[in-house]
Amino acid sequence: MAARSAAEARRPSTAPSAGLLSIGQVLAKLSPEFPDLTPSKLRFLEERELVSPERTEAGYRKFSPADVDRLRFVLTMQRDHYLPLKVIRQHLDDLDAGRSPQLPAGVDRAPSMLSTERRFSRDELVREAQATPGLLSDAITASLIQPADTFGDDAVQVLRALVELQRTGIEPRHLRGFRAAAERELGLIESALIPVSRRNDASSRAKAAELAREIAGQLEIVRSSLIRSALGKLQS
Repeated sequence: MAARSAAEARRPSTAPSAGLLSIGQVLAKLSPEFPDLTPSKLRFLEERELVSPERTEAGYRKFSPADVDRLRFVLTMQRDHYLPLKVIRQHLDDLDAGRSPQLPAGVDRAPSMLSTERRFSRDELVREAQATPGLLSDAITASLIQPADTFGDDAVQVLRALVELQRTGIEPRHLRGFRAAAERELGLIESALIPVSRRNDASSRAKAAELAREIAGQLEIVRSSLIRSALGKLQS
């Protein structure tokens, strides 16, 4: 997946556009997985050099299948792992250069460039996590998993963690404070976004979404450090 320079990205393409997709076609492919994706978000990702679509002589963007896979990777890492774009771009730059970078902290595995997120019914979720229907109900009651008709991989990971915690005597009801803490963090993020959110244009909304993810990532670093420090005191 060799990256092209900014100059090459701006150069009009004279090659046949067979197999290349317009912004609208890319949205049609990715929107089922990422309902919040918009043309402005795609342009924003291009501005941040996460993807470099070809340009026609008329200046229209044309995305290759590899571009679509790259976008899916970026959007998945944002949505599921709250990674800042600069971290994702560095990871991709390393891959483009032929290196084998380690996954960013907190990411168990990289989503395949060709994969889509699986969806699970309630019964499928319970089986996949090797949980019980009662534990899932308790997790939903405690607001640790949001009620829905179908669930994603994130719900599987949370329910698996709850299975392990239950074995140590920690039940979902003991974790109600996690939801309250998350809501307090959301309040901090919303306050930090006020200067950007005042400008209600597409570019500002995209920048606000990216800033929110960056702040969430930094808060996760602080939270993890505090837990490690507390564990160190507990073990000493």
